[in-house]
Amino acid sequence: MQALLVEHLSGDLSGVRLADIPAPVRAPGEVLVAVRAASLNFPDLLMTQGGYQFKPELPFTSGLEFAGEVLEADPATGFAPGDRVMGGNKTGAFAEIACVPASKLSPMPAGMDFPAAAAMGAAYATAYTGLVELGGLRESQWVLVHGASGGVGLAACDLALALGARVIATTGSPAKADRIAALARPDAVLLAEGRFREQVAALTDGALADIVFDPVGGDVFDESTRCVAFGGKLMVVGFTSGRIADISTNIPLIKGFSVVGLRAGEYARRLPERGRAIQSAIAALAEAGRITPAIDRTLPLTRWREGWDAMARRELVGKVVFMPGA
Repeated sequence: MQALLVEHLSGDLSGVRLADIPAPVRAPGEVLVAVRAASLNFPDLLMTQGGYQFKPELPFTSGLEFAGEVLEADPATGFAPGDRVMGGNKTGAFAEIACVPASKLSPMPAGMDFPAAAAMGAAYATAYTGLVELGGLRESQWVLVHGASGGVGLAACDLALALGARVIATTGSPAKADRIAALARPDAVLLAEGRFREQVAALTDGALADIVFDPVGGDVFDESTRCVAFGGKLMVVGFTSGRIADISTNIPLIKGFSVVGLRAGEYARRLPERGRAIQSAIAALAEAGRITPAIDRTLPLTRWREGWDAMARRELVGKVVFMPGA
């Protein structure tokens, strides 16, 4: 089968190539899936550089998440050949066939196609875990979403709006603002540069943000400490800016807000019942047509470099989805 293989770590993707490798062999409790679509995530890029917290043994097949059709499964897993499923693992999605534990899969929401299902998984699980599980999101609250052009940021906007919140989306690129407004339909789109607290205060009539959802870090995090309402939550989701910010503990003490670390995958691993409940809640919203993943482009896996380069250059508004075998 064809698979996107990472053979050595590098900063320029020189260690990544499309290769013909043996198809995986299923072990008991695992499910063999024909991958119809697989979405690109920022950790996929970081893993090729050795910059992600999980460091798989080389060589490995890249890709966190996919959607496809079951080829083989033990009856005890609850899956059968032909089932349409979505899910993934830390590696292995960018291939024609994936093999994962049954616990890493769930049925695709009714009416959803493969690209949308592949784009929904990790991004919406992260958004739901942060906003609802850890953030306690309530209707009419203000949510400030940074990095709103990325898959996770767009998912946070989409989910917060679906649950009745009011959303301020930010981006570091003026060229992306109109596209974010059209895709995410937030209450406002701001440029996250310099001192943006005053704009947040004006939009919220001085109330500021009940939840700040921050996958960016760096200077954006620093200014976000000025944008959180009393009793609010500043959600640390990632550091796409490249700088991990520091905070003096007197700031959350005086302002009365919480800094909350978000690792959705670890949350689901440690609390599997909650993880399953999160997936069920997301699927119900999708089946009801209340949430829709944003896809920037769909590409055959043979054009993997185009998608990865676009992500590295921060050109995307939404997810890149690869179609193995296309």
